[in-house]
Amino acid sequence: MKIKKSLLFILGITFLFSCNETVKKENTATVYFGGDIITMANDTPEYAEALVINDGKIIFVGSSDEAMTVAGKGHQMVDLQGKTLLPGFIDGHAHFGSFSSQAIGAQILPSPDAKADDIPTLIEILKDWNTPENRALTGWIFGMGFDDSVLKEKRFPTKEDLDKVSTETPIMIIHISGHFAALNSKGLELLEITADTKNPEGGIIRRMPNSMEPNGVLEELAAIPLYAKVLTPASEEALMKFMYAGQAMALSYGYTTAQDGRAMEQHALLAKFAELSFWKLDVVSYVDYMFTEPLESKWYSKKYNNHYRVAGMKITLDGSPQGRTAWRTIPYLLPPDGAIKNYSGYPAIPNDADVTAIYEKAFSNNYQILTHANGDAAMDQMIRTMKPLAEKYGNDDRRNALIHGQYIRDDQLDSFKELNVITSLFPLHTFYWGDWHKEIIGDSLGNRISPVRTALNKGVKITIHTDAPVALPNLMRVVWTAVERTSRSGQVIGGSERLTPYEALKCITIWSAYQHFEEKEKGTLEKGKLADMVILDKNPLKVAPDAIKDIQVIETIKEGQTVFKK
Repeated sequence: MKIKKSLLFILGITFLFSCNETVKKENTATVYFGGDIITMANDTPEYAEALVINDGKIIFVGSSDEAMTVAGKGHQMVDLQGKTLLPGFIDGHAHFGSFSSQAIGAQILPSPDAKADDIPTLIEILKDWNTPENRALTGWIFGMGFDDSVLKEKRFPTKEDLDKVSTETPIMIIHISGHFAALNSKGLELLEITADTKNPEGGIIRRMPNSMEPNGVLEELAAIPLYAKVLTPASEEALMKFMYAGQAMALSYGYTTAQDGRAMEQHALLAKFAELSFWKLDVVSYVDYMFTEPLESKWYSKKYNNHYRVAGMKITLDGSPQGRTAWRTIPYLLPPDGAIKNYSGYPAIPNDADVTAIYEKAFSNNYQILTHANGDAAMDQMIRTMKPLAEKYGNDDRRNALIHGQYIRDDQLDSFKELNVITSLFPLHTFYWGDWHKEIIGDSLGNRISPVRTALNKGVKITIHTDAPVALPNLMRVVWTAVERTSRSGQVIGGSERLTPYEALKCITIWSAYQHFEEKEKGTLEKGKLADMVILDKNPLKVAPDAIKDIQVIETIKEGQTVFKK
């Protein structure tokens, strides 16, 4: 009897604990309903009544009744209240490692993003930013986004302008293209740039009239390698401020996957913070061809390690079209200050053999490679050096990508289709610099910048991008520009190149997921995919096209977890 009672007691305790475990194990499923749920899974828009997520993945998309059954008892409910649910956004190209500098530095973008519309205002913005707390971040006064094409003076700020801010603290401001910088006298001194300093290959140090004395403006490879020296945080506290600010900015615009499209020294930082489990979104890097050590590390993978991975290489063949350093086959109508007669820009890597060697490294190791090329001469160089290697090594599913391609010709689009090159184009130019392009290259060619419709009609795979921090990482604005193609002055820049709102959304969801080899896990709201989602206050498919730019991100969700909420 005693044995029987003991056994019953043990069984009772076991049952009690088993019940408790059942009680403790809550249903973590969540049902989203009550709004426009756009799956992005088909060629035409498809809406679902409800969506269910659990354990970071989508487990059902369909009718509300069936969703309740799938979710089970005790599930959570999220009423969208008429808002719009989409897959999380994936920028076709950006520089995530520099988001922090844009977020935390002096706000020297022109209207409508900031107020630096003339040089005196720019100077006052820098003076206001020049506080002990801000100087302590890097030891420099810095800002990103000045734009000579919009400034009232139609010129670059020089050291003489920036010396009005300070002659004691070094100053560097970076052009909106990311391809130029302007420094004050102290900045030039600290970086040891003097009258005796020669122009580096692929870069120019602009000089004072009738002199070799630097005027403070640096072009391309005279500027870009210096950014890391200037923008490196001076302390651990400063570093944390940078990282928090950059990530918060990305999440606020609906990013669930961000690209660092030319990682150099910043790879080490991105990897360090991955080790600290800091990233709330996925960060995918493409390392500059001169910094390829990460391709031999654990970070090179198609799988994320603590939300970070290195995906391939990046090569830059020319400069900025708005800055007139894009390499063209015909001269600019309006050359930059001090340019030679018949100036047509210049290559970043003049020797084809050097470009071939870089591409061969990528092809022979099966590295995906992104190519920055804006001018048609640069794209000619890309095609003639890449084509023999595609024939030699095979070209199936490499998903190499052209980045920007502003002045691309129709015959070059045909070549890129043949080479299976994805073209990630940049329609933000139509708003920010559409008027300027028509001045510097002519009306006809100016209307053809970022020819997304022609590319799509030719069967070329496309994405679109912000190139942030060249512009704010506002993906609704890039969707709007792809749809409207309206300039600052209100002109339509190549109306025949417009995308539909749905096509533009595909560019920043499933088509961008494909570009990054992630279409099986991201880009659409389908069963089995990651619960990477964004909630918008309005439906981009139902508002007037001009209203798309004003749509706000209400919530960003990464693998089922809210990482931003307005």
